[in-house]
Amino acid sequence: MIFPRRMSLSLLALPALSLVVAGLLPSSAGAAAKHPTVSSVLLAAKTALLSENSVHVSVSTTSGKVASSVIADIGKSSGRESYRSGDESFTIAVTPTYAYLSGSKEGLIKLMDLTASEQAKVGHDAIAMKKGSTPYTTFDSNLTSSTFSNLLPKAKGTTLLTKRDAASGGYQLRWNETATSSSPASTTVITIAAGKKALPIKESVTTAEGTSKTTFTQWGENVDVKVPTSTVAYAKVFPTAK
Repeated sequence: MIFPRRMSLSLLALPALSLVVAGLLPSSAGAAAKHPTVSSVLLAAKTALLSENSVHVSVSTTSGKVASSVIADIGKSSGRESYRSGDESFTIAVTPTYAYLSGSKEGLIKLMDLTASEQAKVGHDAIAMKKGSTPYTTFDSNLTSSTFSNLLPKAKGTTLLTKRDAASGGYQLRWNETATSSSPASTTVITIAAGKKALPIKESVTTAEGTSKTTFTQWGENVDVKVPTSTVAYAKVFPTAK
């Protein structure tokens, strides 16, 4: 059992960025060039992200009449995420040694694919997953700063909008994703700060089914993850899991 239906933040589903070659960026290190292009804005953003270890992420999504929210704090070696939609909820916490998963009955069964008997073993506790295990590795890669490499799109197929974001003055990059068997076609717009630190500010995703809005704040602030006081070992919930 590796929680195949884990609800991912929209930022975690984007293409990975490549490493930046030193010396290619103007000395201002910002995206605000005289004649900005998709490539120059992405290069500035990639460079800025390389020096960041943490961010606070807030996501609100509406699909039809169903609303959901995600709040996450992503740090260098620790992170946490809370998802809620009606009575379905879960919380994930990652530390350097363990990852923990807890949630409502509905959240664990419907979103995390636990069976009723598996959820009964968990109850109100948190499932503890030790470093080195497959589920720990999955959650660690999603909720620590290594995931920043997934924030930005590829230059090909991405458009730099003529108008800046009205609220922040940031650059706006737009791209489309075709439909797959598991997700509808979508249009995404990410706003990148135009100052000395070209960091993501916000993102919006629009599909035929609904919209998702994400904000990125508190870059560089300390992420302190509290370890759950009552836990149950992963092997006790899934004794046959590899």
